[in-house]
Amino acid sequence: MAELPTARADHDTADQARSDGRTERPPLLFGGDYNPEQWPRETWAEDMELMRRAGVNTVTLGVFAWALLEPREGEYDAAWLDDVVEMLDEAGIGFFLATPTASPPPWFTRAHPDAMPVRPDGTRLSHGSRDTYAISAPAYRNASRGIARFLAERYGAHPRLRGWHIHNEYGTIDHGPHAARAFRDWLRGRHGTLERLNEAWGTAFWSQHYEDWEDVLPPMATQYLHNPAQVVDFKRFCSDEMLAAFDEQKAEIRATGSSVPITTNFMLPTWNHLDQWAWSEHEDLVSVDHYLDTTGPDGEAHVAYGSDLTRGWAGGGPWLLMEQNATGIRVGDRTLFKDPSRMIRNSLGYIARGSQGSLFFQWRASAAGSEQWHGALVPHVGPHSRTFEATAELGSILERLAEVQEPPVDGPLVEADVAIVWDAEGWWSLETPHIPAEELDYSDEVRATHRSLWRAGIPADFVRVGTDVSRYRLLLVPSLYAMDASTVEWLTRYATDGGSLVVFPFTGIADLNQRVVLGGYPGLLRELLGIRVEELRPLEVGETITLSDGSRADLWTESVHLEGAGEVAAYADGELAGSPAVTRRDIGSGDATYVSVRLEQASRDAFLAGLCSERRIRPTVPGAAEHGLEAVRRRGLNGEYLFLLHHGDRTLRVEGSGHDLLTDTDTAGGLVLEPGGVAVVRESGVTATWQVATA
Repeated sequence: MAELPTARADHDTADQARSDGRTERPPLLFGGDYNPEQWPRETWAEDMELMRRAGVNTVTLGVFAWALLEPREGEYDAAWLDDVVEMLDEAGIGFFLATPTASPPPWFTRAHPDAMPVRPDGTRLSHGSRDTYAISAPAYRNASRGIARFLAERYGAHPRLRGWHIHNEYGTIDHGPHAARAFRDWLRGRHGTLERLNEAWGTAFWSQHYEDWEDVLPPMATQYLHNPAQVVDFKRFCSDEMLAAFDEQKAEIRATGSSVPITTNFMLPTWNHLDQWAWSEHEDLVSVDHYLDTTGPDGEAHVAYGSDLTRGWAGGGPWLLMEQNATGIRVGDRTLFKDPSRMIRNSLGYIARGSQGSLFFQWRASAAGSEQWHGALVPHVGPHSRTFEATAELGSILERLAEVQEPPVDGPLVEADVAIVWDAEGWWSLETPHIPAEELDYSDEVRATHRSLWRAGIPADFVRVGTDVSRYRLLLVPSLYAMDASTVEWLTRYATDGGSLVVFPFTGIADLNQRVVLGGYPGLLRELLGIRVEELRPLEVGETITLSDGSRADLWTESVHLEGAGEVAAYADGELAGSPAVTRRDIGSGDATYVSVRLEQASRDAFLAGLCSERRIRPTVPGAAEHGLEAVRRRGLNGEYLFLLHHGDRTLRVEGSGHDLLTDTDTAGGLVLEPGGVAVVRESGVTATWQVATA
């Protein structure tokens, strides 16, 4: 991953460091989206003073400023942005510069009505919100390249420029004529001929056989169910088409000679229109926007999930949290308050798992517009608030942690013995309609699996299908419905070579064209797992069953026959009582386990904790999780750093060998953490032995 530029000192720290004879370290990035165009100029000066007071060293400019940067087609005006950049420069604050292509201006709608997105029902959208563009429209792509090149020529060599933020949260899906033409071109590249397309899509069903390419459309609104192969191919196309648009802007920027890192912000948690593994290969810096969706303790597990997943996309190396909400958690139709101490803990949770900083949307809460009630570092009430006080506290904390972001010479940032397979196409495949239980949700299954490990205090990585996973003792595959022969070979090789593979239900059922593999489920994995499933038997709503080991399951069961595997647990009640529910087959020097049920969360927790214990996979700090203490070890150039984030409600005493960077104290004599407290310990020498107890 490209190193973020630090050509000038932030808040003049480099000059001070040199005078003290110390080596300058790049800062952990702190700040967020800054939208000065929403405010009168007298507010800008106050912003600079408040940013310095809070320790902000990075802002993101221009995300939604296209209408002001190009007020008329082909006429650019950045005089106001010049003034903002100059003020940031004088204040010692760096910036990411966004290309504002997520929100075309009103004149674009009027000039190019065909470049507006079309819904599946044929409704063409118009200006009035954001993300109103048809990604395949030539006019949109030309205008995007133009604004990107203008900004790069003007600011690409600025010494405060930290990086380019292309677009914002790619994901607008268009079903209009431009998309239809581009989709057909994409299908020709994937399938070659109509004959092969018809075979791949199974168009003999429901009289869908195609004789002319012009008849092939995106999955528009129709009478009943869509062809699942068509649906997943369209999602693959949309990801590729948006990536092509990203690459075009990146090329325009590079053509000007600008060499700073280029990124775009992925979006989690509830929707996914991109193949992030493929996209990450095109980025210099992987970044993500991450918003909590629960106020309970699971919010901290969600921070860990988003962080571990993004670190996986970044190849195990550093990444960047581009956005989070400082004050709010959106649950349903309500924005619930996030306590300032939680904001600090969450920010450190991201950094513990590899982020190069903590950025937010946004700096100052908007007084007008569609997101005026979105959280911000400077809330509506202004700097005299708990939120801004916590902002300044976080800025002070991050200044003390600069050394943690220097990556190790070799090896991953976070050591993990467990890996979880994550696959965008797996998500898309399980979204196709009319599977036996549509409640079986890919994102939910992956999160539930990761949540179990988080609750046990065990670090985890996310991995891409086909990558080298030989160093992991345990490889988990949650509900990966569709796969190909190379994936089967990959999983088989892992287990044969000594790994422990665990496969969860409804995995390996179909090929990548969503065609069910016949002869018994899970068709592609029967031999590897040593089983044959005769029947898929979803449960009724609210129904649960018990296994012989006491585990409880809901939603999903299967009728399993052993064909080389042994029984680990059986169904204890219901129509399947006495038949295998969890199986294991020894293969080579490893093993492959199959779980035919959807375990309830508590049972999944116990099951995975037991597997880890059998394989001597230990928590980062034994006993910490049961006290509500999250412990994460991040490796760095100068050693290992133990992040301690106390989410519980009782005062704890933690003992181990090291030095707390936040309090500048030795920890050998014990460290007291109040509820909500945090510590970041540079460990002494070899990995320390830690003990946790209530104070």
